[in-house]
Amino acid sequence: MTIPRRRQRDSLIDLIAQVDALPDGETPPDTVPTGFPSLDRAIGGGFRERDLVVLGGDVGVGKSALALGIALRAAATQHRVAFFSGEMDEGRLLERALAMEARISVDAIRSGSLPDERRSELGAAAVHIRDLPLRIFPLTGRGPDDSLAAAWDDRPDLLVIDYLQLLPPPETGLSQEESCAASVRALKALTLDREIACLTVAHLPSQDAERSDRRPNLDDFGALDSVKQHADVVIGLYREDMYTGGMDVKGATELIVMKNRNGPTGFIDLYFHRQWMRFEDMLDPDR
Repeated sequence: MTIPRRRQRDSLIDLIAQVDALPDGETPPDTVPTGFPSLDRAIGGGFRERDLVVLGGDVGVGKSALALGIALRAAATQHRVAFFSGEMDEGRLLERALAMEARISVDAIRSGSLPDERRSELGAAAVHIRDLPLRIFPLTGRGPDDSLAAAWDDRPDLLVIDYLQLLPPPETGLSQEESCAASVRALKALTLDREIACLTVAHLPSQDAERSDRRPNLDDFGALDSVKQHADVVIGLYREDMYTGGMDVKGATELIVMKNRNGPTGFIDLYFHRQWMRFEDMLDPDR
């Protein structure tokens, strides 16, 4: 469809006005920061509305933990976040969120074996999480529209899905790869229709367990190349200590921006505190 010249000119004028009005270094109004400064710098401030972002990695690498960490950090900037989980209920997710925020292990939280000072920190973390604009939903339903319908009353800025392969596909009778490809297309259409940023976690069904370099690449996502084609940003999560066991690399994590439709690709260094299920930025660590 051809855009009328007058409308195109007005859109350009509006865009320049937005650029001029944005203070230097501030996040654009159509962008949800991830809360990890190095990642935000790499992708233009965070996740943009209308963008589909896919986060993939090996089993056990911490994809769900990172997705929840991003959800918490985004909500802490008062962006409304809807988090859909197909593996954990609200109680388990809040337990993990408490561990991340208070820097206390889930085992210690469950057993209650905490000194008074740590109990106070846990209570403060609970109050912080309680007041965040973050809603948690189960990933159930008959297709993407039905599964995600509960989020729309709150008009979220960021939709997080854990994980892609558990999202009911829009069609029945498809193979697993076809179902995943259909879900990717449906999510991309949803981001455009709802003008929302969407982050979905994804497994890597096509990753070769025998290859020497286990860093994720675009072909690992399979799904008939739908992730490679339709996602706006694709990020791989890699922890070397999963494969080498070396203490000198314990916790060291690479985020690999392998596709970025509107900017550069590259690597971001994070650190994974396994006992808290918490990721932190290596170059700009949390205080």
